[in-house]
Amino acid sequence: MIKENRIKKGYTQEELAELIGISWRQLQRIEKHEEQTRIATLKRLIQLLDISDKEILRFMKKTD
Repeated sequence: MIKENRIKKGYTQEELAELIGISWRQLQRIEKHEEQTRIATLKRLIQLLDISDKEILRFMKKTD
């Protein structure tokens, strides 16, 4: 879901990671559900990618 929204917005992993203050490798792991993310990072992703509440809840259920 994050990867799809990132691509729709036209960001590379490197660009988006820099905008939210994490490494591109960390973003890659978040996109693949290999890593939990902090709320602050998630908030920045939601804002930059215009992710709906419904989408983010679905994403969070997958990571539990």
